[in-house]
Amino acid sequence: MPAPEPTSPQSSLPAAAAHFGAQVLAEAAARACDVRAATGDSPGELSLPAPPALPALPALSVPTLPPPDAPTAVLPTAVVPAPIPGLERILRGPSGLGTADLRLVLREQLPPPSQPPATSAEGGAIPGLYHHQVAEPDPVRVEEVSRRIKSWALDEVSLYPDDLAEQFDGFSVGSYMVGCHPDAPSVDHLMIATRLMVAENAVDDYYCEDHGGSPVGLGERLLLAHTALDHVHTTEEYQEQWAKSLHSDAPRRAYHSAMNYFVQVASPSQSDRFRHDIARLHLGYLAEAAWAQLDHVPEVWEYLAMRQFNNFRPCPTITDTIGGYELPMDLHAQDAMQKVIALAGNATTIVNDLYSYTKELDAPGRHLNLPVVIAEREGLSDRDAYLKSIEVHNDLMHDFETNAAALAADCPVPSVQRFLRGVAAWVDGNHDWHRTNTYRYSLPDFW
Repeated sequence: MPAPEPTSPQSSLPAAAAHFGAQVLAEAAARACDVRAATGDSPGELSLPAPPALPALPALSVPTLPPPDAPTAVLPTAVVPAPIPGLERILRGPSGLGTADLRLVLREQLPPPSQPPATSAEGGAIPGLYHHQVAEPDPVRVEEVSRRIKSWALDEVSLYPDDLAEQFDGFSVGSYMVGCHPDAPSVDHLMIATRLMVAENAVDDYYCEDHGGSPVGLGERLLLAHTALDHVHTTEEYQEQWAKSLHSDAPRRAYHSAMNYFVQVASPSQSDRFRHDIARLHLGYLAEAAWAQLDHVPEVWEYLAMRQFNNFRPCPTITDTIGGYELPMDLHAQDAMQKVIALAGNATTIVNDLYSYTKELDAPGRHLNLPVVIAEREGLSDRDAYLKSIEVHNDLMHDFETNAAALAADCPVPSVQRFLRGVAAWVDGNHDWHRTNTYRYSLPDFW
């Protein structure tokens, strides 16, 4: 009897979609009922306990947030660049109770990518860079987020000295986060992302770069900072010593405080996801530090591999938490979803390489970025290396959109559709912040 022919590999996405599609709304409703039963809250709000305060720091307060299944506005962008079998049905969106606001919008329905001049009053996009225009961030939200985050950074966790207040303002983090999370139900949700972004930036500044950073001893500093996110569990005697260390320097204070706020609104799996992605980030920091200590310029592919870890990934991966819902763990862990998230992180980080190019050239020492590595390793002029870096970014963006569209077609679950829209919105908002932040960035004269 002949051996049976092996069956062709089948994607597990449709099965996962079927499994979660039937449960997602029921689970959301059950969570809301459980919360109301436990807290006595009305259906419209969820009162969260204040996170524990650090010794010698002001007590932290967490505002009232809507429940995870609160309806939110539809995002104006999408991730569907080309027709895919069955896509028309997906674009019509899910049907049934509670899904009226869940819709994908074709990018082709929006204004096409534009190439404004390299200089303009609000900052020009890099010529030839593939991107999407976005609406201006809500100025009311921007102002409120900016006010709150400055109070948190300067007063609550003493993150920066007063003489760096101007640099903090120039970072325009309020505009950044409002633009990247257009579906956030409230300013309180936006603040969750904003604190984490500022804390991550402080770790980079203080440990790696601008404000006394050094590759020497970086591993120890990052490990101890990571314990502010992923707590140490040891004997009582040493547990107390570790706990006191959490406010021993600015990055650890910021990480600990921001994470305390985050875990009040995130599920255990969302919290663990974030810790995992921060560990990826720290691993990327260490690779770059090793090259700096060796005065080594990596091959282009090695640099891009490092950038898949040392990148913005922790930011778009929490888009569901900031949106007030949850992408189920099994769906987030799918290989196809992980690829989409990785491509989004890679593309947005090359955007940073390109917009910060002149800023890094003016800084002391040699800063590795994609144009610098391509020029060194492929023997190109600075201009040609920069232009090739634009092509690399554009390829990553096209791959991101193609893979996101295929995943949307394969897995028509409301939370997947919304998460993909959220990641796409973060990609677009990240570019727009870089484009408009003329305080920090200016373009090279290559055109």
